[in-house]
Amino acid sequence: MENMKGKVAYITGGSKGIGLGVAAALLSQGMKVAISGRGTKSLDNAKNVLGGSDEVLCISSDVTNFDDEKNAVTQILEKWGALDVVLANAGVGHFAPVDELSLSDWNTMVNTNLTGAFYTLKAAMEGLKASKGYYITLASLAGTNFFASGAGYNATKFGVVGFTQAVMLDLRKHGIKVSTIMPGSVATHFNGNEPNEKDAWKIQPEDIGELVIDLLKMNPRTLPSKIEVRPTRPDLK
Repeated sequence: MENMKGKVAYITGGSKGIGLGVAAALLSQGMKVAISGRGTKSLDNAKNVLGGSDEVLCISSDVTNFDDEKNAVTQILEKWGALDVVLANAGVGHFAPVDELSLSDWNTMVNTNLTGAFYTLKAAMEGLKASKGYYITLASLAGTNFFASGAGYNATKFGVVGFTQAVMLDLRKHGIKVSTIMPGSVATHFNGNEPNEKDAWKIQPEDIGELVIDLLKMNPRTLPSKIEVRPTRPDLK
């Protein structure tokens, strides 16, 4: 995208953390941004953080519900008439040894992290085909590095990486670019964390925002399809 001004993005899980950081970055480039989440209060707070502009559309949607995602895309197309970028960012993590991992926590991770990414893409497919747009998933270094007590989270993030890479091969014939971003530790509210000065060594949400801008501005002949990103100095923690 040589000129991002006026382009339309949809970010799931956009009310805080990485999603909110990316939304702010895209708005700074003149894009119109729809963010979704399950909580209306957090969405209202996010809109205030983003300046309350009419260039921001807040949508209540649960990515585990395909009808919600179809409705979200419909609202975006009705408001702005196009959909150029989709970031499947919504995610959740529950960590426990596999013999202690509950069925509920397993299903929540699979339905949100993996099925949710599929539902979002499926709902946005025709819009992305029309715009020859960009679909990006937010995976994790946990999608390539396994660890104890991470059976469910590892399974879903490995799945997101594999899903996205296969999707990339399927959709490039339609002119759609597809990438997955795999961050290490990020200063977000993930897993109950409250970001503070102790998180200064981590990747910051705005850093992921800069990375997404770089992807969108990449020469269209070149596709960084899988990007690993990690803190420079984890030893500072």
